[in-house]
Amino acid sequence: MSVATKAVPHLMTLADLSTAQIQRILSYSHFLKRTSLPWLEPVKPRKKVAAEDAARPQRRIMHSLNRKTIALLFSKRSTRTRISAETAATLLGGQALFLGREDIQLGVNESVRDSARVIGGMCQGIFARVGEHEEIEELARYSPVPVLNALSSLWHPTQILADLLTLHEHAHLFDSSVEPVIDANGALADKPLPKLRPLTVAYVGDSANVLHDMLVTYPRLGHQLRVASPDNAKYRAPTAVWDRVVELGCDAGIHWTSDPREAVHGADLVVTDTWISMGQEAEKEQRLKDFQGYRVTEALCREGGAKADWKFMHCLPRKQDEVDDEVFYGPRSLVFPEADNRKWTIMALFE
Repeated sequence: MSVATKAVPHLMTLADLSTAQIQRILSYSHFLKRTSLPWLEPVKPRKKVAAEDAARPQRRIMHSLNRKTIALLFSKRSTRTRISAETAATLLGGQALFLGREDIQLGVNESVRDSARVIGGMCQGIFARVGEHEEIEELARYSPVPVLNALSSLWHPTQILADLLTLHEHAHLFDSSVEPVIDANGALADKPLPKLRPLTVAYVGDSANVLHDMLVTYPRLGHQLRVASPDNAKYRAPTAVWDRVVELGCDAGIHWTSDPREAVHGADLVVTDTWISMGQEAEKEQRLKDFQGYRVTEALCREGGAKADWKFMHCLPRKQDEVDDEVFYGPRSLVFPEADNRKWTIMALFE
């Protein structure tokens, strides 16, 4: 008698998750963050413990990855993704095993299929940052353990989870009726994750993996997405992505244009990403020419009619061509809280 094998849960894109699952991940990420951060502060010995402190229930992160290993299979360089994954695994009591392209036989003397079986036989999960999306699909097809997409040519789900967590934590900046959980100094209050009112989100730049996961996620959460990219097929969402957009009914919440000023009209949030991804260096001169006028500046958003209190996000690393210093380092920018939140959302996914 044969026994059915339970399907291994992989995550390739946020299109794979329901809105309820996305919201649960965000809420749990926020819980992990506000539970963990006090541990990072120096503990001052006290002779007496205040009554309210003694009565407060003590929370702690469960070491769910105790004696477990997550393989970080990275074929591309990484700063935020690698650091967040390694520190997240450590906080959960586990080990992150970094495997760069020069470290193992994957794709050199051993097939992806065989490597997936070997790595999955010794580790409890695989967090993969690859080139072409087909690479991670093949890895997931043969892996006996969960595979999480840390970045591929088509999708970047962990980045959008971090972006959404940041927006929820800063919901008071978009709605004065919301009580802040982040104060003016960046300190995190011990409060549940606030709800976020529907936003108008402008994306100005290349249609790459970050935007693709925005396209299948933001409209489902009630946000309007206004996208500006050059009028050229290579800068628009590929068929594989747009099919998922339509399948999920997200296309009705997306406005596409080649004019960045039109895109930022009425925007609460303006987002951009690199115009020249790893592997596209040979196209630099042409891409810079094609993206003339797309640099995010105060002038662009003022001329386009963005909201007076619009905010800015960028997944990093940032180049001067994409956004100027006034916006990037100014009071509108949420880029560094956004980067910090990569850790907590990845930590929630590892759990």
